[in-house]
Amino acid sequence: MLHFKTLELDDRDLFKKYLGDYNFNTYEYSFLNLYLWRKYCNVEYTLLHDVLIVKKTEEGKGTIFMQPIGYTRDNLKDIVMELMEYKKKNKNMKVLFSDVEEPFLEELRNLFGEDVQYYQDVKNFDYIYETEKLIKLNGDKLRKRKSQYNQFVNNYEYRVEDISSHKVINDCLRFAEDWFNNQPKNYQLECELEGINDIIHNLDILNGLGMAVYVNDVIAGFTIGEIVNKNMAIIHIEKGDTIYNGIYAFINRTFAELYLKNVKYINREEDIGIPGLRRAKLAYDPIKLEKKYMVDICGGSNEESIDR
Repeated sequence: MLHFKTLELDDRDLFKKYLGDYNFNTYEYSFLNLYLWRKYCNVEYTLLHDVLIVKKTEEGKGTIFMQPIGYTRDNLKDIVMELMEYKKKNKNMKVLFSDVEEPFLEELRNLFGEDVQYYQDVKNFDYIYETEKLIKLNGDKLRKRKSQYNQFVNNYEYRVEDISSHKVINDCLRFAEDWFNNQPKNYQLECELEGINDIIHNLDILNGLGMAVYVNDVIAGFTIGEIVNKNMAIIHIEKGDTIYNGIYAFINRTFAELYLKNVKYINREEDIGIPGLRRAKLAYDPIKLEKKYMVDICGGSNEESIDR
């Protein structure tokens, strides 16, 4: 029987051991991300055959496993079989795996053939951008973003600060709370606010990067991200006060320029099916949308869109 442990900050070194150089294409497996959303997703983990197994329980998805971390071709089938046995005893599991990337899906198809059912989780595809393009904002497709950026820098007295001092941390937390209080209440945003409070006090431990923006000495927004390997950075949090025209364009470009310029790609996560968020992310001209799948192993083979 598998026994799972709730994710805690002290588990970072264990995850670092298994995640290594972060050979994933999506943001899902970042420890900072898992820690940020550990309450909302009820993140738990265990070790099985010296392989890291992460389990999440989310609204609308039920309980799922992420793809095993640190498996080999020799032990993968045994691991999956044990996870399938766990699923049989857990009525809250609609599918076996979520947040599955294409290479792991192919591994499963090679092992289990037509017993693998898989579905594109369209609303959770990651938006991937070239860092250089986000900094330069050249070309017709990014002309409007550049105009928004220029509107901000030309109209406001601003400064940027690292999120490191107690004052800046407290300013960001107050800003996040004010932002939360102006949104329709839901459990996900409540958990996000709690997660921001947790990670912002532990950015050094989490290898996170944070930048706050001030206008006339009043905080106007902030962002938190991380560099997971030499090719990819992830933006986890981005909040701005839209009374300042162009605030989001300024945060986006400035954070990339000051903190992420040596990384080839920036992952700005998914649009979660929100049309406005989808339009905003597409407006920055992503080079690709990194696919994610929900996968079950039973009988028959079928690929459909979750977003149907």
